[in-house]
Amino acid sequence: MEKLLLRHKELKIDNWFEELESSIKQERVFFDNPKGNAYDFNEALKNLPQIKPSMIDLDNRKIVIGKESDINDRDLGKMKETLHELCPWRKGPFDFFGIDIDTEWQSWMKWDRIKNHLGDIKDKRILDIGSSNGYYMFRLAAEDPLIALGVEPQHSFYFQYLALQKYLQLENVFCLPIRFDTLPVMDEYFDLIFCMGILYHRKSPVEMLQEIHKLMRRGGNLIVENLVLESQKGLCLFPESRYAKMRNVFFIPDIKCMQSWLERAGFSNIKCIDVSKTTIEEQRQTDWIQTESLINFFDPEDHTKTIEGYPAPVRAIFTASA
Repeated sequence: MEKLLLRHKELKIDNWFEELESSIKQERVFFDNPKGNAYDFNEALKNLPQIKPSMIDLDNRKIVIGKESDINDRDLGKMKETLHELCPWRKGPFDFFGIDIDTEWQSWMKWDRIKNHLGDIKDKRILDIGSSNGYYMFRLAAEDPLIALGVEPQHSFYFQYLALQKYLQLENVFCLPIRFDTLPVMDEYFDLIFCMGILYHRKSPVEMLQEIHKLMRRGGNLIVENLVLESQKGLCLFPESRYAKMRNVFFIPDIKCMQSWLERAGFSNIKCIDVSKTTIEEQRQTDWIQTESLINFFDPEDHTKTIEGYPAPVRAIFTASA
């Protein structure tokens, strides 16, 4: 993260710099004394062999790092074992020196829905909230933004990011293992913010959108993806206990309600650019997650409903301007 500090010193940013530096110092402490699964992931990371990839491809459905010919059989076996220790791999896919990481989500499908709505991101400042292992930031890096910063508090995903960056070494991509609400208030800093698959986990979604708005430069763009109901009535579902076996789903708005949230938060030029049912082609169980996946969340007799009887997952993507 020292590179992140250096990048911001070059940009002569000082109003929130000390707070960001504090977050990075906390990250150093995190590595000095990792606990629980963070300790296990940190130990696993140490076992990855030192290899320089002969090629990198960020501009493809599957992010490719190196070739199988770059690595000997012993190191290849060690790498595959270590990568499995960092499970579950949710976002991807990746090709790691010939190792095919078939992630739970085919994230390129979502990328294909948004890529034509990004505009010119060269030299832009980008934030990815809940960045997971960095798949979308790495895809963005192919377009040469000034900085892509992710925040990801889940240890397994954060250490996956570190494993990828060990070989990618992208100098304009960074991630902090912190929650969004502990990020310094970087007023009017970001040109583009991603908030994908996060909002329905929040007890106060409009408040979160207002906090996001504060971070955006005038004319900056937001790309937000959320679970929605397929109606235009201004309705919102509040699941009684669980939704698709998830306890932490609080509000699922319909499309009109979601647009109202964005308006209330101060956004303009609001557009719904995509509405897609989540399918077992996009989200499914693989050898790289070892947990249940979408098929287990449906009513086994009726895939238009969740196992609790609610409408099955539909996700909408919205763009909006600050």
